[in-house]
Amino acid sequence: MIRRDFSPRQCIPDLPSRSAPLYLRAPAKINWFLKIVGKRDDGFHNIISLMQSVNLYDSLVIEHADSVDIATDPDIPLHDNIVYKTVNILKKHTHCTKGARIQLKKKIPVGAGLGGGSSDAAYALSGLNTLWGLQLSQEELNAIGAEIGSDVPFFLNGTSALVEGRGEKVTPLKIQSSVMLLLVKPPVSVSTAWAYTSFDKFDTDKLTKKPFDIKLFCQALNRKDFASLGKMLDNDLEEVVAERYPVIRQIRQKLTGTGAAISGMSGSGSTVFGVFENKDKAAAAAKTMKPNWYSIVETLLRVES
Repeated sequence: MIRRDFSPRQCIPDLPSRSAPLYLRAPAKINWFLKIVGKRDDGFHNIISLMQSVNLYDSLVIEHADSVDIATDPDIPLHDNIVYKTVNILKKHTHCTKGARIQLKKKIPVGAGLGGGSSDAAYALSGLNTLWGLQLSQEELNAIGAEIGSDVPFFLNGTSALVEGRGEKVTPLKIQSSVMLLLVKPPVSVSTAWAYTSFDKFDTDKLTKKPFDIKLFCQALNRKDFASLGKMLDNDLEEVVAERYPVIRQIRQKLTGTGAAISGMSGSGSTVFGVFENKDKAAAAAKTMKPNWYSIVETLLRVES
């Protein structure tokens, strides 16, 4: 059960050893698959998804300050800034009165289905927990993260995981093989809320009803058995998003036509990923993707402690 209320925390006084800034890298993610299994009473959707982080990062510098000061590159208005929202929600739960200066530099595109904002929030939350000496448990961080955004708990819990519910149920998975990806985002951004609302209107009969074999999927991914993965790769939001933005379907076709073993849309879009045998083949395909944004990345593997 997720706890929503926490006892007030007395922030640990600043110590010389804790005065150095924190330098954090917040990774992007892809959804290998995304199944929608039902509509919730709170208006959100229950999903099943396998998410995995990739080595495309936003960077955060978090340091002590007398007040809260957030600077982003590019500039993001405070009412749209998820890091600003994260600070306020954390302060509300802990009653901590400390300040912080947070500098955020973004490389992960916005509205791309790559989880950049959620990753920024997760790393800001974790960093402030350290900076302010709050000593929040993983369970408490997860609960606060779920209040900030559906994908935040994933980024608080590692590099690859089965994600269920509205995103708050995270089961870490041990993926043993890293793969090369070409990420391609057309010059359109997709609202996650719009995508799910449109899915409801588009075809409610598409709700996933049959069980999904996550063990089989992970085995195929570890073996790099892309023929099998191609049959299981599915995103329930792709059809409705591609209906409005046909360029997504065109990019998928172009990726497979230039050598991708498999391709799919990540999250609610608009980024499409293609899996390539090596970096050279991904780079050759990337040359054909202009003027779209693109990035060659690798999936990240869990580091055993």
